[in-house]
Amino acid sequence: MMIIISIILTTILLATIVMMLASILSKKMIIDREKSSPYECGFDPKGSGRLPFSLRFFLIAVIFLIFDVEITLLLPLASTIHITSIYSWLITGTIFLAILLFGLYYEWYQGALDWSN
Repeated sequence: MMIIISIILTTILLATIVMMLASILSKKMIIDREKSSPYECGFDPKGSGRLPFSLRFFLIAVIFLIFDVEITLLLPLASTIHITSIYSWLITGTIFLAILLFGLYYEWYQGALDWSN
């Protein structure tokens, strides 16, 4: 038993030493200004990295994520139809879909879904 433990500890120690040596040897020694700057697909990398971000796009993305998560919560409802009674299943599904539709209409009414503005 002691032999197995010593073999495991030796293997872990050797692996740690090899990883530390590989990290030290693979490090860049020459710092080049061109290579250390980010590549931005033809844009000037010396300019500002903080470009204005469309808040409307962010709102659409958040709304998409919210509705996407709610749809994934709605999918297991179909598999519970055989377990529960049809009336409780129908009431639960109707309430859940009503909440989804109310949220969609509210976002539409607030103008969050309009791209033209």
